[in-house]
Amino acid sequence: MAEATIYDEIQEIRARYPESRSAVLPALQLAQERNGGWLPEQAFRDVAEALELTPAYCLSIASFYDMFRLEPVGAQNIEVCTNISCGVCGAKDVVEAFEHELGIHAGETTEDGAFSLRAVECLGGCGWATV
Repeated sequence: MAEATIYDEIQEIRARYPESRSAVLPALQLAQERNGGWLPEQAFRDVAEALELTPAYCLSIASFYDMFRLEPVGAQNIEVCTNISCGVCGAKDVVEAFEHELGIHAGETTEDGAFSLRAVECLGGCGWATV
């Protein structure tokens, strides 16, 4: 049996929702998985075609959420929450320690592609700061 295309897989996702826009998040997550952890321009075209939306709409959704990456990422992704709870518990120091250790700044990937470091808005662990 032939391997399912991203279009076919998105159609399976789409069938679970009352309207195509409701399937955008899981479809983007699938596309990100299939593209090595990030969303290249073609991924937005693929999702848009499968859901009968525009690539611009799909990009607008992906650019809002921290869980989507719009640029290539390292093999290991390090994310540090910098929201208020984590911020008051030393998030800045944690980010700086990673920057020093890796030799990169938040938002960058090491030259060897091994690590990406991101400061993110919220990881949902306010009770266990710093996340």
